[in-house]
Amino acid sequence: MEKVKSHESEIPVEDRLRALYSLQLVDSEIDKIKTLRGELPLEVQDLEDEIAGLETRLGNLRDEVTTLDKSISKKNNEIAESQVLIKKYEDQQKNVRNNREFDSLSKEIEYQNLEIELCNKKIKEFEIQADEKKLIITESENALNERKADLENKKSELDEIISDTQKEEEGLYKKSDKISSVIEERLLTAYKRIRSNARNGLAVVSIQRDACGGCFNQIPPQRQLDIKSRKKIIVCEYCGRILVDDEIISGSHL
Repeated sequence: MEKVKSHESEIPVEDRLRALYSLQLVDSEIDKIKTLRGELPLEVQDLEDEIAGLETRLGNLRDEVTTLDKSISKKNNEIAESQVLIKKYEDQQKNVRNNREFDSLSKEIEYQNLEIELCNKKIKEFEIQADEKKLIITESENALNERKADLENKKSELDEIISDTQKEEEGLYKKSDKISSVIEERLLTAYKRIRSNARNGLAVVSIQRDACGGCFNQIPPQRQLDIKSRKKIIVCEYCGRILVDDEIISGSHL
């Protein structure tokens, strides 16, 4: 039985090189659009994260102030209770039968006065803490408003760029997918790997002045002839990029 040829062997090397270079042209145009957006998507995400953090912090601070206010209210209630007891003990002192009872009531009055003094001290501490937290809340609210304004501006700027380039980008992605569909998976995987490792995103480059168009290292004459023959896919021995000749470039377009 005759062995069925693989998809890879059915496609001539020259056609594979043309497809790869065409894919590189399209992907480079997509890269240009992403460069136009610059760091805006990351800046938007960072601002959203910062705003979420500030809102969480503000929520916690407000809860802490509420807790302090409740503590102050509780201490004021304790003071009022102590004052009621003092009034009660003072009235009882007017009807005591002996000094022992008078002294006992005096100690109770003294104890309640100490309780009031302690409560007032605690109230002052709580008030200082609450004032400090309220100041932080004000500062955080100002920071939050600034960040929200920054986010709105960044989003508006990003949306404008996306709006201007969206149709073009969608068309380029469709072209990229169409070209990718005719390239065997092994070669496409290698192309994507090279692109991800290349700082400028170039996986397929031409020979320029007898050198690799990616890393600019010299290519020996015999290797240049092999590249021009298009009998096999050749990569730069220095940077690993796929090398093509000028005829492939002149015959390729978006």
